Amino acid sequence: MSTLIYGRLKQAALVSAETLGIPSFYYDNKTELEASRESLKTNMLLKKCMSYMDETSMYSGHGISHAEAVALDAGVVIQTEGSIQNVDFELLKELVVYVQIAALFHDIKRKEKNHTIAGSNKARRILKGFQIIEERYKRYIADAIRNHEAFKEVLESEDAIGKLISDSLYDADKFRWGPDNFITTLWLILDSAKIPFETFYKNFHKNIHYIERIKTTFRTETGRKYGPEFIDMGMIIGQAIYKEMSNIVHLQ
Repeated sequence: MSTLIYGRLKQAALVSAETLGIPSFYYDNKTELEASRESLKTNMLLKKCMSYMDETSMYSGHGISHAEAVALDAGVVIQTEGSIQNVDFELLKELVVYVQIAALFHDIKRKEKNHTIAGSNKARRILKGFQIIEERYKRYIADAIRNHEAFKEVLESEDAIGKLISDSLYDADKFRWGPDNFITTLWLILDSAKIPFETFYKNFHKNIHYIERIKTTFRTETGRKYGPEFIDMGMIIGQAIYKEMSNIVHLQ
């Protein structure tokens, strides 16, 4: 029964999302988006990182497709923020790759308790074999992974570049709490965890308010500009899901 209901709810989410269109982040930063996409597609370091990722060992809803989406947006955020901070153009191209590495690895230990610490340590071990990357950038990547969880203490970054990588990863990851969460992630988690509809309905309103709090946590100027729109769009889709759930409950 839950499977049929969830199919109906997912359809309601998709219909709602179609009326909203695409977040303005993607329209306003088309050049940066294309550069980020090209980096993900062609950079050999990133291809090497992908070889360490195993979908079967990753948490449902936070697997490879999630990591790639975060990496794409993180590459855009770091370009816009780097321009604001007058970071050298050639260095900024390198930083796109480094933040994308952090994004690919950020949930690699999502199944474990304290996954940010476990993921940071795992990334450090993997990156030991990447001789082409300077040691300080390996530290920045690991520290960014350590700092990507919401509503937790943020460890002070080593310097401005380390902070730029860390904050760009955080904001790109939290963009996923918008439409993506209600269109894709939610249904993967429900299917994997076999959560009954009654439990889902009971906890939904509390969980949606938790997500709304993300709006105040964005860390970069770019995140603060575009992040709330992502979350607001997610809230609209979430309310459409809740309305459909309420209709189902009243008919039972």
